[in-house]
Formats: sequence, C-alpha cells, structure tokens
Amino acid sequence: MPIRVPKDLPAGEALGRENVFVITGDRAAHQDIRPLKVAIVNLMPTTIDTEIQLLRLLGNTPLQVDLTLLHMGSHESKNAPPGHLEKFYVGAGKVLHERFDGLIITGAPVETLDFEEVDYWDELARVIDYSAANVFSTLHICWGAQAGLYRRYGIGKVPLAKKLFGVFPHDLTEGERRRPLFRGFDDEFLAPQSRHTESDRKAARACPSLTIGSETEETGLFIASARNCREIYVTGHLEYDPLTLDREYRRDLSRGLPIEPPRNYYPGDDPAQTPVVRWRAHAHLFFSNWLNFVYQETPYDLGELSADYSWTYPDPA
Repeated sequence: MPIRVPKDLPAGEALGRENVFVITGDRAAHQDIRPLKVAIVNLMPTTIDTEIQLLRLLGNTPLQVDLTLLHMGSHESKNAPPGHLEKFYVGAGKVLHERFDGLIITGAPVETLDFEEVDYWDELARVIDYSAANVFSTLHICWGAQAGLYRRYGIGKVPLAKKLFGVFPHDLTEGERRRPLFRGFDDEFLAPQSRHTESDRKAARACPSLTIGSETEETGLFIASARNCREIYVTGHLEYDPLTLDREYRRDLSRGLPIEPPRNYYPGDDPAQTPVVRWRAHAHLFFSNWLNFVYQETPYDLGELSADYSWTYPDPA
C-alpha cells in the first residue's frame, strides 16, 4: 500500500526515486479503491499445493484480491481431487469476455513436449492472446513463461544436458534494480529452479520487445518482462514451499528416474537432512511488489484496458 505524505515533502521525492509507493494528500482524497481482480491458470499436477503456495503469497498484502481459478476445459486433469475443479474452477474459455488486473499462468509438467503437442495448447494460446488487451499484468511462471515467450515472440526452448534442480543465486541487471517489481531486493537473492529445458536465451536477448531482468550462466534466463511489466516471465519457482523440491526429488527416485539431489537445498547436500529455506523473503517481496505495482497502475475502470494501455511510471534511466 502507498504511504500518504504531505505535498512537496523532500522525503517524498527521494522515496519516489527508490520506487517506494507514495501519494500526496490530494491524490489520496480523490483515490478510487476497489478489489483487484486476479485470475490463476493452474496447470500444475499438484493442484491444491499450488493453490496454497500462490494464495499464501497473494494474501500477504493489505490489498483485497478477488480471485478466479481457471482450468483448461480441453484437458482432463488426473491429479485434482474428484469434484475439486468443478466446484472451485472455471473453464478458461468462459472468462475471455472479462477483464482482470492480474493473471498468473503456472508451470506444467509438459516441458519435454513441443508446445503444439500439448493437448490444451490451442486453448492456452487463446488465453495468452486474450491477456494482451484484457489483463493489465500477466505473470508467467516456469513452463508458463516458456509458453508465453513462444506464443508472443516465437522464442523456443532448448533441452538441458541434465535437469536444473535446486536453489540457485541470481542477481538483477542494473536497470531492473530501479523498477517497482524489484523494490527492496538484495544484490543477490536465491530462487528454486526445477526444469529440463530453458528458453533460448540468445533469442530472448535479441528480442527488442523483451527486457532481461535476471539471467546467469548456470540458470539461464530467469526473469524477463515486456511492455513495462504488463508481461512478466519467471522461469523459476519463487512460490515453492519448503518441501516442494524434496517431494519432487523423492517422487523421481521412486519412479526410477535419473535424478540428483537438488543443489544448495539440503544442508551439506545430504537428502537425509531437513531443507533450509532461503528464498521465502524474496518470494513474498516479489509478489507483494507485483500486486502493489498492479494496484498503482491499473485503471480503476477495467473497461479502459487495451493492448496499448500505458501509464505514467517512467522506465528507469
């Protein structure tokens, strides 16, 4: 939430340069406030776990968020509890006439398939296309990020020699440090990764529409954005809870798959030890910053949204 400060207070100008959200008394007196409309396309097989992880982060704010859970009507889920989707979810195709402040598209366990081979690809592609004009800011996570980059910019994915699996250090490009999305981030921060492929980083760097926020030689492209954060792509899993990587590791072991223990996760890299969580604070900070950014910049009347809707916040110099 923004801080209300007296007009012309010197601290207000300094805080504004640091992307701390401040408003004057005049603006506060005339500010229209309403709940944020946020939709989640949940493609993860761990349906309820993913709901808990995302809602935990979205709920860590004084802002009121009206949530809509979406599923792919063209796909029959084998993992959700019986009746769960019917009771709590809406088919994505049924809301394409609505507008949302925010949309989250999660990862999915289909990354080794070509996009067009995924049984719900056509439906998801329609959602991605629809979001350009009807959602203020869309947050794509893991395979959802790969899907968005491919659909919008033709950026493909590349198989990795082995699964990128564990908790890895990341940093931000210099310009991104001054963006609202990363307000309060440390110079280096940790984030879980769990994937067999990566988006083609050479193609991403060459795409004039994309701004690279974070990438490393070890993890590849981690965070990118477009249209001044109306599109956000995060290839890792800041939302993961303490034991998600542990569950994935033991699941793959039980299936006889070639899997190494997740790196930088167990003390001494010993799977017999209890994992140490070192990414939780930045996960909460990232999602809080995203919601606050959306709250500040989305139009009060969502009918004003369009593909080229813009706002007054300047790009960092």
